[in-house]
Amino acid sequence: MTEPISGSKLFNALKDEETIIMACNTRTTVGVVKGIFRAAKELDAVVMMELAKSESDLNGGYTGITPAKYAEETRKYSSEVGFDSWALHADHITMKKGTPEEIEETKKLIAAQVDAGFTSFAIDASFLFNSEGETVEEQLAENIRVTIELAKFIEEKMGDKEFGLECEVGEIGKKDSDGRILTKPEEAVAFVKALEAAGVKPHGIAIANGSAHGNTYDAEGKLIEQVSIDIPQTIKVAEALKGEDSNVRVVQHGITGTPLDLIASKFPKKAIIKGNVGTEWQNVAWSVLEEKEPELYKEIQEWVMEKYGEEAKRKGLKSEVEIFGKYSKKAWKPFYEKVHALKPETVKAIEEKAYSRAKQFFEAFGAVGSGEKVRNYRG
Repeated sequence: MTEPISGSKLFNALKDEETIIMACNTRTTVGVVKGIFRAAKELDAVVMMELAKSESDLNGGYTGITPAKYAEETRKYSSEVGFDSWALHADHITMKKGTPEEIEETKKLIAAQVDAGFTSFAIDASFLFNSEGETVEEQLAENIRVTIELAKFIEEKMGDKEFGLECEVGEIGKKDSDGRILTKPEEAVAFVKALEAAGVKPHGIAIANGSAHGNTYDAEGKLIEQVSIDIPQTIKVAEALKGEDSNVRVVQHGITGTPLDLIASKFPKKAIIKGNVGTEWQNVAWSVLEEKEPELYKEIQEWVMEKYGEEAKRKGLKSEVEIFGKYSKKAWKPFYEKVHALKPETVKAIEEKAYSRAKQFFEAFGAVGSGEKVRNYRG
């Protein structure tokens, strides 16, 4: 079996390169994972395979995939392809309350991820923001406290093994009356300084810079491209960190739907170290399923509408396309067995489409040849 390498090695080797590490939230491993690994090997592009706490917890999250199962499947497909420049990342280890009970439950998940062989972790306590705080430090105090506690726990569980660490300072996609809230440079600096003062040294921080997770739709519920990422704000945050002699780089969440030419030409690749692509792979799987096994696709569609249609409409979603696009992630777990029993030709078609799309993303991310840079890195 091909083993994942430490996320820290990927981050450190590429932090000053014109390269973004693609991190893939693959809500199904069927076809998708092998296709991505094939593209990575062909282009010698490093990649992270990841699932968030909501997608994969001890009960399988909404995908039905536990950390142990995800580790097993990604190892299997990387071995089949023969690709070794990848890391296994625990995305969005999310904390929404910060209570002792939530922390203890989250530590159980982290312990399982460590036991499964994860080599990189993302702590997300960005929800713990005190809007009544008079200073940036007061506003971020709970986020900082919880992030430090969980980071120390990861370090304890990993022992002498190196690992990648990502933390989150701004809640991705959060809105107020003026639109999406953006992370300020001073917030990023205060956050990193507080963590480093406590001995926690993240490689990357996710910030709120105008993106949102998932597909993007217009006011009528039609699928559209996402062009809301505030690149100048991202550069300001990166420059503020650099001004403090920090090696921490920005992590870009919510890339699905962003035009590839915009990523290739406008994304500041020395500022952004890691880019998350998740819903894209779900879109790939659904599009192939619709073509190759329309009866199963229709069954999933009908289940989503019956289960979530009314809730979605109450939230203002306008079209069935938008409802399915935003709620179909909930179908992976109940349809797990049926998806894992797809016809071989369907699985192959998913693999081929994931392979093709992954190549396009790797090229746009400037990731071609990054595998050699990581292999040659000695630290």
